[in-house]
Amino acid sequence: MGTLSELFAPDRVAVIGATAREGSIGRAITDNLLADFDGTVVPVNPNYDEVLGLDCVDSVGEADADVAIVVVPPGIAVDAVEGCGEAGVENVVVITAGFGETGGEGAARERELTEVAERYDLNLVGPNSLGVMSTTKMMNATFGPDNALPGNISFMSQSGAFITAVLDWANDEGIGFKDVVSLGNKAVLDEADFVDEWGDDPDTDVVIGYLEGIEHGREFIDTAREVTQDTPIVLVKSGRTEAGAQAASSHTGTIAGSEQAYEAGLDQAGVLRAEGVQELFDASQMLAGQPLPDSDTVAVVTNAGGPGVMTTDAVGESELRMASFEDETLETFGENLPEEGNIYNPVDIVGDADIDRFESALDTALGDENVGSAIVLSAPTAVLDYEELAEATVELREKHDKPVAACFMGGDSVAPAADVLSEAGVPNYFDPARAVESLDALLRYKRISEREYDAPTEFDVDRERAFEVLSRVEERGDNRLGVEAMGLLDAYGIPTPQGDIVDDASDAVAVAQDIDGDVVMKIVSPDILHKSDIGGVKVGVANEDAYDAYEDLVTRARNYQPDADIIGVQVQEMVDLEDGVETIVGMNRDPQFGPLLMFGLGGIFVEVMEDTTFRVAPVAESEAREMTREVKSAPLLRGARGRDPVDVDGVVETIQRLSQLVDDFPAIVELDINPLVALPTDGGDGETEDDRGVAAVDVRLTVDPDALAHPEADEEPAEPEPETPEELEAPEGDTR
Repeated sequence: MGTLSELFAPDRVAVIGATAREGSIGRAITDNLLADFDGTVVPVNPNYDEVLGLDCVDSVGEADADVAIVVVPPGIAVDAVEGCGEAGVENVVVITAGFGETGGEGAARERELTEVAERYDLNLVGPNSLGVMSTTKMMNATFGPDNALPGNISFMSQSGAFITAVLDWANDEGIGFKDVVSLGNKAVLDEADFVDEWGDDPDTDVVIGYLEGIEHGREFIDTAREVTQDTPIVLVKSGRTEAGAQAASSHTGTIAGSEQAYEAGLDQAGVLRAEGVQELFDASQMLAGQPLPDSDTVAVVTNAGGPGVMTTDAVGESELRMASFEDETLETFGENLPEEGNIYNPVDIVGDADIDRFESALDTALGDENVGSAIVLSAPTAVLDYEELAEATVELREKHDKPVAACFMGGDSVAPAADVLSEAGVPNYFDPARAVESLDALLRYKRISEREYDAPTEFDVDRERAFEVLSRVEERGDNRLGVEAMGLLDAYGIPTPQGDIVDDASDAVAVAQDIDGDVVMKIVSPDILHKSDIGGVKVGVANEDAYDAYEDLVTRARNYQPDADIIGVQVQEMVDLEDGVETIVGMNRDPQFGPLLMFGLGGIFVEVMEDTTFRVAPVAESEAREMTREVKSAPLLRGARGRDPVDVDGVVETIQRLSQLVDDFPAIVELDINPLVALPTDGGDGETEDDRGVAAVDVRLTVDPDALAHPEADEEPAEPEPETPEELEAPEGDTR
C-alpha cells in the first residue's frame, strides 16, 4: 500500500453506485461531495446517463479517479473493488455493509475483498464504513449530514454513528478537524495505518479515536510509540466489559481481547485513554492548542473562593501539584491584592475583582518559575467583562508560553469569551475538574513524549532444549505441563532449585542425598493441579525419609484419583520462603496483542490479593523494572517493616527472560511461575553470595501442539570458502 495522503486530498472522486434516488446512500454521498468538495465528482452507474446534473460513466475505468467510493449492494461490491484495482485506482472506500459483521457468508465475502485489495495493493477503507472526509479540500465523502469544520485534529472511529453525533456537537462548539475516517470493519486499513499517516502530517496536531478493538496489537504499539514522540494520541476504547465486548463483536465484527491487554498495550504505545466523549475532546482541545508544561505544578487564579477549593481538590486527585510561589511572587500579590484576598495558591483575588486585578494576578502567577501551568477561574460579576478577561488570558498565555486552561463559569454570558479563547487554542470549561483533567492530560503527554524506549535484551538461551520440553505435549495427549517442564526454565536461564523428577522410591532417595539439607517432595501429575489440597506435597523431608515419602505421595494420589496419570514425584531443594518474598511471573496469550506478561504478589495470595500488573511482550529492562514498582506490594521487595530487601534485579531479569521465551515460542498459550521466590540480597543470614537471587519453585503452562515449530538455528550457516584460483581454472575440455 502507498501513502494515504491522496486518500484525503484527491482531485477526482468516483462514486460507484451514485444515484439521484431520494433517501439512498449513493445520493447522500454525491450530494455531500457536490456541496463543498474542491475537486471533480464522477458518478459511476451503468443505469444512468447523468446523476444530479453530472455526466455518469459506466465503469470506474472511465472515471480517471484518485479515490473511489463504493456504494453498491454487497453481492457485487467485491467485483466493484476489483474493477478499481484493474483501473489503477489505489484508494477505495467501501461504504457497503453485509460483510464480516454479519457472520458466515459476510465473513467469506470480506475475505474475498481483502484478497482483491492485497492483489492490487489497494488502500481500502471499510467495508461497513460511513466514509471519509478531509477539510484540506473540504471533501465530505460520507453519508453523514454534516461536514467538519477545518481544524488540526484528525479523528478515526469504528462507529459511523459516533462520527455523525460528534460532528453535529463539534460544529456547535466550534471544534474543527483535519481528517475524519470511519474505519468500519478494517478489512485492510486499520488504526495503525492512520496513526502512521497522521504522525507524518504537519497539519495534524492531535490524533483522536473511538475503537472497539485493535486487531494487530503489537504493530499498533510499535507504530504509536514512534508517533507519540511528536503527536499525541487520545482514544476511547469501548468493550471494557464482557457485555460491551459482545456488543462490539456484533457491531463491526471485532473480536475483543482482554481489558488488561488493552490497558497495558495502550500505555506501552504512549496513548492517552479517555473514559468518555467529554474527556476525549477536553483532552484533545488542550493538546491541540497549548505548549507543554515545564513542570507538574499549577497555579489557580480566581475571583470565587468556593470553586477555587473545588479546583484544589481536583488537583490533589490528579498527577498535578499546586505550585508553591516564590517569595517575590508572594510579595507582589501582597502589594496588589485586597487584605481579604489570598496570596497563596489558589490565589483568591475576591469577588469585586475587575479586569486589571485579574490580569495583574495572572501575569504575576505565570511569571513565577515554580509555576508550570495555570487555571483562570471566574464566576460572573457586574464588574467583570468576560470577553476582556478572555483577551487578557490569551495575551498572557502567549507572553509566558505556558499552558493555561480557562474556567469561565456561566451560561450565555460566556459565549463571546469562549469564542475568543477557542480561536487562540485556549479551551474553556464550566467545571473546574474538567480544566484540571485536561492539564493533567497535557502533563501525561509531556512525559510520554520524553520516554526513551530501549530494545529488549537478547539473552543467550538454549532454544533446542526448550523445544524438546515443549514437544512432550505431543506424546501425552494433554496440552498442559507442570513441574516436569522445569527444564524449560533452565533452558532460558531462569534459576530453579536443585532437584529432579523420579518414578521410583529408590531414585527419590538418591536425588535427596545429592541435595544439601532437607527437601520438598511433590506429586507430579497433569490431572492433579492443586497438589496441596490432596496432601500431594511434603516439606522438610530428610534424606532417610525420602523413600517412605515417595510411596505415601503416590498412594495419596492414587486414592484421590485412580485414573490420574502419575508421572512421578519431584524431589526439590528447599527454598527459604520466610525471608524471601513469593512473587508470580506469568503470561497469557491475548488474541490481539499476543503474549501478555503478568507480575505480582505470588504464592497462595495471588488470587486473593489480585496485586498484579501487566505488559505486552517483548519488554525491555526498563519496562520489566517498572512492573516491579507498580504493584501495591512493591515495598516488600525493597525492604519494609524491618525486612531485608530482596533481589529485585533477579526478578527483573526473570521477567525479561520469560518475555523472550514466550516471544520465541508462540505455541505457549499460558504460563505461570508461582511462586518465583525473591531472596534477600544479603542471603538472609549474610553467609554466602550463593544464597542471593531468585528461584522458580513451580511452573504450569499450556501449549498449543499445532503451533509448535522447531526453532531456527541461532547462527547463520557458514559462508562457503571462496574458490582458489586453481579451482576457478577450467579443466581441459571444459567449455565454460
